[in-house]
Amino acid sequence: MNSHYTYLLIEAGTLLFPLLFSFDKRVSYYKYWKAIWPGMFITAAIFVAWDIAFTDKGIWWFSKTYTLSYRLLGLPIEEWLFFLVIPYACCFIALCIDYYKPPVSKQILWRNSLILGSCLILFAILNYKRWYTLSSFGACGSGLLLAYFLRYKNPGFDPHRFFYGYAFCLIPFFIVNGLLTAIPVVLYNDSENCGIRIYTIPLEDIFYGMLLILGNVWGLRYRLSRLKSPF
Repeated sequence: MNSHYTYLLIEAGTLLFPLLFSFDKRVSYYKYWKAIWPGMFITAAIFVAWDIAFTDKGIWWFSKTYTLSYRLLGLPIEEWLFFLVIPYACCFIALCIDYYKPPVSKQILWRNSLILGSCLILFAILNYKRWYTLSSFGACGSGLLLAYFLRYKNPGFDPHRFFYGYAFCLIPFFIVNGLLTAIPVVLYNDSENCGIRIYTIPLEDIFYGMLLILGNVWGLRYRLSRLKSPF
């Protein structure tokens, strides 16, 4: 097999399960597609800009051995697809949680969001000299605080369901990101992160991923609350 297809094949494997089950009658994920796209594209635009800037600065970069030769603004084509594939899979998990998991009190979880967001920002400040640590912890903390202060603007967003869904997302996250960092498809300048890794995954990736999912799930819930029918 041509090694240049490695990243693309990892993404295809990630997309396969949610795409196949998009038409399952219990969740009917395909019926929510028009509610997913706005939040997905807005979040993707932010993350792509972040990605372009950090790739240009050498904070991370992509192996030419395991990616296709096509580049757009310095990023492999697969990296652009990453911000569509991963959110699609994670929103699928979020809607499955709706079907299978009963709700609990939001008040406690909102308080936890406030505490976690504040702690992440503090950690970012303490590591202000490391660009990836500063940006991932700081941006994720800010995103959680923003969600907290805007909670009445998006009553459909349930922090319990979000954190529960994110816990499930961590399973495929460790598989997919473990492959990307172990092969490695993506490489990091360790002077720009805190140096803590779970297997081969930088700790910062966990909160980078949390923010990516938060933006997409928040957008999905917001859109659903304003559509008379998602169908």
